[in-house]
Amino acid sequence: MNFIRQTVISLIALGAALFIWITYVPSSLPWLEKAGLTELLGIEPATANEGSERSAFGRGGPISVVVAEVEEGRIGDRIEAIGDGRAVRSVTLRSEVAGQVIGVIETAHGYVDAGDVVLQLDGEAESIALERARILLANAEDDATRVERLDGTGAVTEVRLREARLALRTAELAAEQAEYDLAQRTIRAPIDGWLGVIDLAVGDRVSPQDVIGTITDRSEILIDFRIPERAIGLVSPGTPIEVRALGIPDFEITGEIAAVDNVVDRASRTLRVQGRIPNRDDRLRAGMAFSVTMTFPGETLLSVDPLSVQWSSEGSFVWVVREDKAERASVIIRQRNSDSVVVETNDLAVGDRVVVEGVQNLRPGAEVSVSSVQSTGAVEASRTDRARL
Repeated sequence: MNFIRQTVISLIALGAALFIWITYVPSSLPWLEKAGLTELLGIEPATANEGSERSAFGRGGPISVVVAEVEEGRIGDRIEAIGDGRAVRSVTLRSEVAGQVIGVIETAHGYVDAGDVVLQLDGEAESIALERARILLANAEDDATRVERLDGTGAVTEVRLREARLALRTAELAAEQAEYDLAQRTIRAPIDGWLGVIDLAVGDRVSPQDVIGTITDRSEILIDFRIPERAIGLVSPGTPIEVRALGIPDFEITGEIAAVDNVVDRASRTLRVQGRIPNRDDRLRAGMAFSVTMTFPGETLLSVDPLSVQWSSEGSFVWVVREDKAERASVIIRQRNSDSVVVETNDLAVGDRVVVEGVQNLRPGAEVSVSSVQSTGAVEASRTDRARL
């Protein structure tokens, strides 16, 4: 007896649940039709020609939906790379001769102008040699002048005249050499720029080719980085770049490509590129690491709201509203973003309205009532390549 009672109660509960499901879940009708239960339950299935979503108990009318307009979207190329910065001009000062330091520039580690004396070596011996050479030059000039005066009188031979001229030229060269040797004792700045650290003091001794310091003109910073070989045709001198200094938070600046190499590296299949950015406030230094970004315009497609994209066994699709009826439009997803999806399709056009809310109740040909229209906004998606120098 208890078993019969429990069975009856279970059947009543099951029937009530089925009634509620069919009544309040319009999407149950396709499932019942597919299972072949509509005739068994006495439900009249809704057809596409009728254009409405109807249940077995008479519920019907247009389906209220929220739509969003289809906008133009673009897939572009985006290249990101890490590069090293260097000054637009940099000179390493070296001593050409050996000697003792007798003077160091007072503005060490500061800005210097071209021609400023950076380091002075002892040049007493060279000064004496220059004075001797000048005396010999004066004597040779007097001798040559005297011989030239006697040349017209026949008192000197052609050989004597040639010897006097040769002695004069030799004395001139000796004086020039002495002046050059003395000039080597003074090390001057060859360019305008910032002088680096000098680890020398008065009394120190330097040898030939010893490094004295570095002068950098950092009014502009050059950045060496590499790009994939597929982007070779997209870059040229003057192409704009966006640069971010990795060591300086929130520092971003716009620059341009200064030079492009002509040989692709076989190992990495990348091409060396040199960018240039201004350094007006002198915040940047040679050797800093930079993130370089280049964006190129790409293919123009369509963008839809992410909520509108649905899936079936045939692939992705959206519901588009035309003449107050729902139509199914197949799409191929090309790019996903947080607020839009870039798609490729022949079934949509800019300005079409796709359903973003209420898609669970739709079938092809169903009548719809648009409650509100949202705008997805134009979007430019990016395909990003990253390379590291």
